[in-house]
Amino acid sequence: MSISVGDKIPDVKLVKATAEGPQPVQSADYFAGRRVALFSVPGAFTPTCSARHLPGFVEKADELAAKGIDEIACTAVNDAFVLSAWNKAGGSDAITMLADGNGDFAAALGLEMDGTAFGMGKRGQRFSLVVNDGVVEQVNVEAPGDFNVSSAEHMLGLL
Repeated sequence: MSISVGDKIPDVKLVKATAEGPQPVQSADYFAGRRVALFSVPGAFTPTCSARHLPGFVEKADELAAKGIDEIACTAVNDAFVLSAWNKAGGSDAITMLADGNGDFAAALGLEMDGTAFGMGKRGQRFSLVVNDGVVEQVNVEAPGDFNVSSAEHMLGLL
């Protein structure tokens, strides 16, 4: 069963990519006391993720902040070093990278995907959430292969 509006965000360990290196963080602590726009990509440096998903949130960061978003975070079933490099390559300081290296967060959300047919293993689906003080306000999950409802533009339209 996947996460729904009104659910509390599951409490699992993530790794935040920082300039000082990887920093462990509990998801319950990370999402507490603020409103976070979270988007998930199947993998850093993959085509749609790099060409459209990350750039959209970079481009719309100020507009999201104006709509009450305190922080924008990206998660993927990648390690913190890969997410940090991806953010340096095409992201910005406006995006916080949260590594879900083992896929525990994606599984706890009920938003795993099986990419083994493509040599990718288990990954997180492409989705976005708005989480306010640990409670999910908005859930936008893409159909396989699509990129529509998890975009920054779509999220802005719903805020």
